[in-house]
Amino acid sequence: MPGSRIAALGHSQPDRVLTNADLAQLVDTSDEWITTRVGVRTRRVAEPGQTVDEFAAMAAGKALAGAGIAASDVDLVLVATSTASAASPNTAARVAARLGMTAPATIDVNVVCSGFTHALALADQAIRCGQATTAVVVGADFMSAVTDWTDRTTCVLVGDGAGAAVVTATDKEPGISPVLWGSVPERGRAVVIEGTPNRFSQEGQTVFRWATTELPAVARRVCDRAGIRPEDLAGVVFHQANLRIIEPLAAKLGAVNAVIARDVVDSGNTSAASIPIALAKLVERREIPAGAPVLLFGFGGNLSYAGQVVTSP
Repeated sequence: MPGSRIAALGHSQPDRVLTNADLAQLVDTSDEWITTRVGVRTRRVAEPGQTVDEFAAMAAGKALAGAGIAASDVDLVLVATSTASAASPNTAARVAARLGMTAPATIDVNVVCSGFTHALALADQAIRCGQATTAVVVGADFMSAVTDWTDRTTCVLVGDGAGAAVVTATDKEPGISPVLWGSVPERGRAVVIEGTPNRFSQEGQTVFRWATTELPAVARRVCDRAGIRPEDLAGVVFHQANLRIIEPLAAKLGAVNAVIARDVVDSGNTSAASIPIALAKLVERREIPAGAPVLLFGFGGNLSYAGQVVTSP
């Protein structure tokens, strides 16, 4: 049975930068209040007319170029998003059309903040069982489109963007470990995107307590499933929810030799896009060497989680 690996990564974010000082003009907040409570200093926000699939396609195109793979060779496209611009054609189909793909399966995955790691697991499993050989996996969200910009508890958190991975079959050592995933359905309404229009809201303390008290043990189980000790990881990329969640999670995991992604400081919480954007930047800056083990661990909406250890491209 073949395994799979990440061949290349790409990311795309809007040019418009929204600073904490900018937000202080919209709501009763300050740079000190935001950095102390969530750790975000800037975020990228889409302009009117820009779309999720546009940025998803740009990220995917960069990843394909990095892998040296033609769009026509892709047989599976998975896009993790909870902010699709339309139900049909879905975002994956729109990405395939933008890139000129010929006949791929095109599937959207909506698991909110852990969507990318869920989608990556699905691509890995499709390749392992012979249903695909080359997949594009994208996390893309425009959280600005579902945010109440008069609510200082949520608007200070969010940003927009997309990140992508090209996943290919390998007959060598697999570069993506088996996934550990799950959820807490009875507490799923702690994070919601609903209403007319759709709006993002959350029970911040519920999410914080769950993430910092229950998830460290789950992240260690991801490492166990991959057969690696936390101290042997070269990198850790948690969902970029909030710096006050990322740092205690990292400390409790015990990945003492790993580079910990903190892209939330510059990009805000981009939901399903946060892990691939952060990973792509670490690899691009060569902060994680090629061939090194990296823990990816998504969590959040639905109180869902999914994680795996991957080999850095």
